[in-house]
Amino acid sequence: MSNPKHLSEEWYTIANGDDLFTPALILFPGRIEQNIRTMISIAGGTNRLRPHIKTHKIAEVLGLQMKHGIMKFKCATIAEAEMCAMNGAGDILLASQSVGPGIERFFTLIQSFPECHISCIADDADNIELISAMAVRKNLKASIWLDINNGMNRTGVIPGKKAKDLYRLISRLPMLEAEGVHVYDGHIHESDPGIRKMICDESFRPVEIMINDLAKEGFPPVKIIAGGSPTFPLHAFREGTELSPGTTLLWDHGYSSSFSDMHFLIAAVLIMRVISKPSEGFLCLDLGHKAVASEMPQPRIKILGLTSYEITGHNEEHLVVKTPEDRKFRTGDLFYGIPYHICPTVDRYDSVYVARDGKVTEEWKVAARRRKITI
Repeated sequence: MSNPKHLSEEWYTIANGDDLFTPALILFPGRIEQNIRTMISIAGGTNRLRPHIKTHKIAEVLGLQMKHGIMKFKCATIAEAEMCAMNGAGDILLASQSVGPGIERFFTLIQSFPECHISCIADDADNIELISAMAVRKNLKASIWLDINNGMNRTGVIPGKKAKDLYRLISRLPMLEAEGVHVYDGHIHESDPGIRKMICDESFRPVEIMINDLAKEGFPPVKIIAGGSPTFPLHAFREGTELSPGTTLLWDHGYSSSFSDMHFLIAAVLIMRVISKPSEGFLCLDLGHKAVASEMPQPRIKILGLTSYEITGHNEEHLVVKTPEDRKFRTGDLFYGIPYHICPTVDRYDSVYVARDGKVTEEWKVAARRRKITI
């Protein structure tokens, strides 16, 4: 009874589900490719896209994007960047400021893949000077994007005098190239498209003023990388701006339930099994903290196939659900679910199942979930 009848006609059900170990994550390449086509359509072409790798960390998903002509990517870690470079990416941005021994590691990455254009972000004068000094010692030029804080207050420098000073510093220090500005507005999550656009435009206006000021000083046109998944369609209207969505590749329940104006497909589904029926009205599933992103409050997953349920417990290996439908199911029954946050959910797995035409056919390694590959 692994696939109850009420699930048998759904797109996410797997014919060979009885053979799959749980908990696990299944990716659907056909739906991923449809999401890639949608991203390209919104961007108006592949050259403006720089998708974030942190969502999937998988060489084969990278390959699907490259198959459609996307060659520029954004990464959060050296391991993600190395995975991209190893698999033929042409242009990689490390969107995390390298500090301490990470600076030398960044240069090792550049040195190891001379055929690939590799850049990084920075937002601090002392650190920029350290990067320059290392570039001189290594005799390797470093391309730097100035990281801008336009409201998220996580990293970056607020656009204005200090930001312009830092951009000038990057431009004049030896062996550094001012590549442009990186503007991630991950704080903008308003569901209403009109309000989201208003906040996005207001947050970006100081960046435009700063870029215009630099142009008046004689700087070459400043390149821009802007937006995450909720805002990249809005930044697509800004001429010359690169766009860096990530979640759009796999989508998740959090974004799909919040952004009805964004027409992406769920392309990753969790599978789990009933491992106990501890009392009347309860099911215990094997989808613990270690199997799904657990950084936010409940609900952390949309369980498919149950019309009424409440998550009452979540531990390392167990997910306890209270439901009046418990008598329909037996120990060992398979359930499907959509995570609220896909990026850290993928990171829970060494490998994922891959489904084609309703059947799991292979597995893909989540290669860049490792903190270190070789560098």
